[in-house]
Amino acid sequence: MANQTADDRAAGTLADRLVVIGTWLISVSLVILAVYVGWQTRFTPEVAALPEPVKAVALEELAAPAAEVAVPAYSASIPVKAVSRLARLHTIVPRRPRQDIVKYTVEIGDSVFGIAKKYNIEPETVLWANYDLLNDSPESLSPGMELNIPPIDGVYYQWKEGDTLEGIAAQYKTTVEEIVNWAGNKLDLTNPTIESGTWLMLPNGEREFRSWIVPQIARGAAGVSKSVYGPGACEGSYEGAYGTGGFIWPSASHVLSGNDFWSGHLGIDIAAGLGDPIAASDSGVIVFAGWSTGGYGYMVMIDHGNGYQTVYAHLSSVGVSCGQSVYQGGYIGGSGSTGNSTGTHLHFEVRLSGAFVNPWHVLP
Repeated sequence: MANQTADDRAAGTLADRLVVIGTWLISVSLVILAVYVGWQTRFTPEVAALPEPVKAVALEELAAPAAEVAVPAYSASIPVKAVSRLARLHTIVPRRPRQDIVKYTVEIGDSVFGIAKKYNIEPETVLWANYDLLNDSPESLSPGMELNIPPIDGVYYQWKEGDTLEGIAAQYKTTVEEIVNWAGNKLDLTNPTIESGTWLMLPNGEREFRSWIVPQIARGAAGVSKSVYGPGACEGSYEGAYGTGGFIWPSASHVLSGNDFWSGHLGIDIAAGLGDPIAASDSGVIVFAGWSTGGYGYMVMIDHGNGYQTVYAHLSSVGVSCGQSVYQGGYIGGSGSTGNSTGTHLHFEVRLSGAFVNPWHVLP
C-alpha cells in the first residue's frame, strides 16, 4: 500500500512536469510565431492592386450627346460665401496725334528753343510757322506774342494763286504725297483742290532762313554803315591786340537760360543777372560797340585778329568803344535784356572766317 502511494506520487510529479514543459514549449512557439509574423509584415513590400481593366467604349457611344442636366434656377436668397466687388467700368481712350495748329502766348523768360521743346517739335518749325511775327529771327521773340504751334515738323504755308502741289513740294523739299496725305490738311485724296489763302502743313518741309545776322566786320574794313547796322557800328579801320587762340566763358555763369545753338539761333544764351559783368572771351579789338538793329540790342563785337570774332548781345550797358584793344577776361559791359529779348541773359556767338562755330566747341 505504501509502495502504491509512492508510485502514484511519482506519476503525479511526472505529469505535472510534462504539463509545465508543454506549456513552456507552447509559449516559446507562440513568441517565435509572433516575431516571424511581425518581421514579415515589416519587411515584405506591399503589392499594389492592379487597376480594373478599362471597359471598351464604342465610337457610337463617344459620339452620343451627353445627357441633359437640369440646372437649378438662381435664387438671390441662396447665401453665397464670396468677396463682393463693385464693378467700375473704365475705358482707356488712346491719345490721337494732334492735327491742328494751336496758339501759344509768349511769356517772360521764353525762348524759341524752349517753346519748341515743350511741344516736341524743332525750333525751326516754330520760326517757319510765325514768319510774320519773328521774321526768321529768334531774337524777335517778345512777351505777349501769340505764336502758331504746328503739330509736326515742317513748314506752315499759306496757299497762293498759281501754286501747284508739285511746285510747292519741290520748293520746300517735301513730297506731294506727304502734303496730300497729312490728315490735318483735310484734302480730297482723289481731287486735292486748294483755294487761295488756305493754310497747309508741309510735313518735313524746310526752307532757307532770312538772315538777320550782323555781318563779319574785320578790324581793317572801314566804312561799316551806322544807318544799316545801327549806331554801334564802327566805321574806321583799326589795329591792336590779338587773340591767344583759346577762349574763356564771358560770364561767371556757365549754364543756358534759353536758346541753345541750332540752325536758327547761331549762338547760345547764357544765364546772367541784370548788370552782371561780361568779359572778353579772348583778346582783340572792338569793331562794334553800341546799339544794333536786328534785335541784338546793345552789342559788342571783338575781332581777335586770327580769323575769330565773338559777339556779346542784349547788354544793359557797353563799357568799351570802337577801336579799343581789350584783353582776355577784361570787362566789356553788363548783361541785360535789350533788343528783342524775353529776359535777362547774354547772347554769345563765335565766328571763324565768317562761319558760325558752336560755342560749346571752343569754351572750356
